Amino acid sequence: MTSMSMSMDTTTEGNRSSIFSNNGDGSSFSIDNNGARQQQDQSTDSFQNFMGIHDSVIREDEERNNVCIASDGQWHVEEARFSLRKAASILSRYGLKVSSKWASEQLIGLAPPMVDAQTTRFRNPLQVDQTSVDNNNEAPQKFEFHQDGEPLQGVDRLAIEEYRSDLEIYAKSLFDLGEYQRTAAVLSDDSALTLNLRANDGIWSKKDMHMKGNMKTSSSAVTTNASGGDFVAHAPLAGLSPFCIFLRSYSLYMAGEKRKEEEVVELRESMERNALKNPYLPQLVSELFMYHEANALDAFALYMYGVVLKEFQKSPATTSHRATLIDGLQIPDAQSIFIESIIKFPYNWSAWLDLSELCVGDPSIHSAVEDQLKPISSHWMYHFFCVNVFLENQANENAIMVIDRLMQGTDEESNGFFVQSPYLQSQLAVAHYNMRDFDTAQNHFVMLAKNNSHRLDQMDVYSNILYVKEDRVGLSQLAHRAVKIDKYRPETCCIIGNYYSLKSQHEKAVQYFQRALKLDRTYLSAWTLMGHEYLEMKNTAAAIEAYRRAVDINPRDYRAWYGLGQTYEIMNMLLYALFYYRKAVELRPYDARMWCAMGGCYLGLERRNDAIRSYERAVSNNDAEGIATKKLATLYREDGNSEQAARCYMRHLELRYQAQTNQSFQDEEVAVGSIINLVHVDAPEAEALLYLAYFHRDHKDLEMASMCCSRLLEYPGPEKEEGKALLREIRSRMDQKGRKKGY
Repeated sequence: MTSMSMSMDTTTEGNRSSIFSNNGDGSSFSIDNNGARQQQDQSTDSFQNFMGIHDSVIREDEERNNVCIASDGQWHVEEARFSLRKAASILSRYGLKVSSKWASEQLIGLAPPMVDAQTTRFRNPLQVDQTSVDNNNEAPQKFEFHQDGEPLQGVDRLAIEEYRSDLEIYAKSLFDLGEYQRTAAVLSDDSALTLNLRANDGIWSKKDMHMKGNMKTSSSAVTTNASGGDFVAHAPLAGLSPFCIFLRSYSLYMAGEKRKEEEVVELRESMERNALKNPYLPQLVSELFMYHEANALDAFALYMYGVVLKEFQKSPATTSHRATLIDGLQIPDAQSIFIESIIKFPYNWSAWLDLSELCVGDPSIHSAVEDQLKPISSHWMYHFFCVNVFLENQANENAIMVIDRLMQGTDEESNGFFVQSPYLQSQLAVAHYNMRDFDTAQNHFVMLAKNNSHRLDQMDVYSNILYVKEDRVGLSQLAHRAVKIDKYRPETCCIIGNYYSLKSQHEKAVQYFQRALKLDRTYLSAWTLMGHEYLEMKNTAAAIEAYRRAVDINPRDYRAWYGLGQTYEIMNMLLYALFYYRKAVELRPYDARMWCAMGGCYLGLERRNDAIRSYERAVSNNDAEGIATKKLATLYREDGNSEQAARCYMRHLELRYQAQTNQSFQDEEVAVGSIINLVHVDAPEAEALLYLAYFHRDHKDLEMASMCCSRLLEYPGPEKEEGKALLREIRSRMDQKGRKKGY
């Protein structure tokens, strides 16, 4: 104790005294005269070498701090400000979000940068004379004031810019931690940290300032949500940089989305869920409109403006595609803002995706969007956009062509372009999956999993393929791999759900689909697949609810519309089923299954002609399962049209042969014999062969009739005996015919 007191009283040349010579961990502690404790780690250099930290900025920061503390032993506000700025940036770079937030919070907590030497009090360089703004409609002069009315000059202006930078660092650290409301508050007026900057805005003309006052009145109004809660968002700080405009808008938008999500989970009715909207949309539209008019938005703030407009213009409160706000001024269309952002910075894939969603939802804007994108139509990012639009519109062949171009590039002598892109390979697999070419799609997914073993994106689609092919082993292996990578990804839960569904454990499958929805309420595949499981469990009410939730999220999900049609068909509500099947056909006009479903409904409603037309459309769209051809043949038989019935039965055998062998045929004469001899015979094929045998017998084509009967001998059903009897009759006729000819 005595030695400690002595050491504290003893001063050294640098105003420092050692308390302990060693802490036992290779480091020593010292304390200065003001009581500040500093750890001097002797292993700093070796630790930095181990971590790979060689950034010159970090070294300069360390040297500056050491000089600061060692020079006079005093704490300097500006030195601390410099150190905390660097620390917040470095910590953010290394992903230490909590530490970065702490450092930036202390940065904001430092004393203001300017000190009034005469009154020995801190003066805030960001404080302005508010009376000159409040008492006049005219725009204020474009320079700043202290509280005493003295114009800011020189270093004061620099201090303002530095403080704005500090606010930006602090706001970004809060945003990284998901504190969206707080982020917006930091960059808004009248918040706990707000320092009035209206007179320093610099981007508003006199007219704009008057309009800005109107905007503030409207945007600061209370917005009431469906549950009666009030939301008040203050106007933005003036003079924000484009990045801060983006950050504040994004934070306010996310805060509203978070609030909306919290309310959605409590509602059951679809109309109530759809009526909910982000409470901050009107304010964001107003603010970003003014910034856009003042040309104060960069590419990313423009993107945020487009997102806000897209949500606002599809809001139930909006009756037209273009809304009128702020003294009768018209806001632009969302797609034009997205395109403006993309042209400024074409590598923001999120902007392309939002633009794609608008194009898919409203085909009438295609030509306008194409014209506006002409300046970058040769850019490869535009081709990525085209792939996405083609896939969403089920134009899978076009998507595959563009993907091939992106992979090969434009230089024929090069080794390709995006040849190793996992995204393109997954989209190629999805395109083949949409075309029901499951073997090719599976090959692409196998290669994708081999080259990117920890990638789970689109792996739920791969699990659908394995489910359809009833590959239990492959699906089990995929599920185990997904669990090892990330147990709590929605894709993982869907893969496991498909695995249990394949094992006919539908309750467990539903459990995992529900878990996926807890992780992401908007995960479309989980809603649709859960509807399928409820349908298997004969729980039609739950199936309808799941399918409806799916179409609420994405009205272009043909699987959900088709599932609704199936459910109502099971309930024998055929008019409802027909309505939903028509929705599915509109989205997937080249899918034979959709037309077959419509044909079945028409038959149930005794509309035979409509049913025949639907089945014919299915046949023309490659009805590989042979459902339409069999139904058509039955209808033609009942109508007494034997030739049409025989043609349909033959077409049925052709389609089944192609589906079983993955082969096509060009020579019709050879193909007919190959089909009859090689097609796998099940009940539908046995019915077709028996009818064709009678048909060819009646038309004196005894050889073809004999060939059909011979195949029936291999089938264990009732058609076998009838085929035997018919074959004896045919051979007897052939013998008689031979005797007449003298053979």
